[in-house]
Amino acid sequence: MAFKINQNKCIKCGTCVASCPVGAISFDSNGNAVIDKTKCISCGTCYAVCPVEAPEVE
Repeated sequence: MAFKINQNKCIKCGTCVASCPVGAISFDSNGNAVIDKTKCISCGTCYAVCPVEAPEVE
């Protein structure tokens, strides 16, 4: 199971970036939150804390 950020839902608040326990989420040069699939452990923390449910199972 892997997560991705639905850019149509994301409000760029940074909650997922701050809460990821392994630092797998960051902002790209366009200000979009992105998940590094090589670091993601699929724990679901990003989904649990996101106020708009932008992280989705891929």
